Amino acid sequence: MAYRYLLFHKPYDVLCQFSPGDCPEQQTLKDYIDVPEVYPVGRLDRDSEGLLLLTNNGALQHRLCHPRFGHDRTYWVQVEREPSEEALTTLRKGVQIQDYRTRPAKVQRLVDPHILDRDPPIRFRKTVPTAWLAITLQEGRNRQVRRMTAAVGHPTLRLIRVAIATHPDQPPLQLQGLAPGCWRDLTAVERRRLESLLRQA
Repeated sequence: MAYRYLLFHKPYDVLCQFSPGDCPEQQTLKDYIDVPEVYPVGRLDRDSEGLLLLTNNGALQHRLCHPRFGHDRTYWVQVEREPSEEALTTLRKGVQIQDYRTRPAKVQRLVDPHILDRDPPIRFRKTVPTAWLAITLQEGRNRQVRRMTAAVGHPTLRLIRVAIATHPDQPPLQLQGLAPGCWRDLTAVERRRLESLLRQA
């Protein structure tokens, strides 16, 4: 079998699957990607945006999704109000969410990240400022980033995945240069790095 590896910039309000299910008018991956038999590695919520890796290599899908093989995923997150250093420290150490505690995360402020406006735009309130954070996780529980920021009093307004690391000592796969709704094949170098995961396993 010839393996395919695609990077896709998922827009807001697109389901991370190829079937609309019970909502035939809902946009899905099928509206943007016409490559047969590829499936997303992990997922992004409908109201999240950003980098999605798709492949028809089942072994690699398992390797990247299994909790045992944690790998970094970086998100740019727009939150309500400016977080204090105490809130950022709490996020870095891990927060209690329902019945679990998140692992330590890398969290830093972003200054003017030059991100295109979303369509539709986020809710805007003159009296409530917003801030951007870069959050890097090695786990991906359901709506985890949103629950983390809410737990420290800063609800998420916009969430964009910008990077997926496959090796701790190699450059990550990045969203940069990929417009919303567009996809590309991995380069030969990116593909070799990705497939080397299976040889290491």
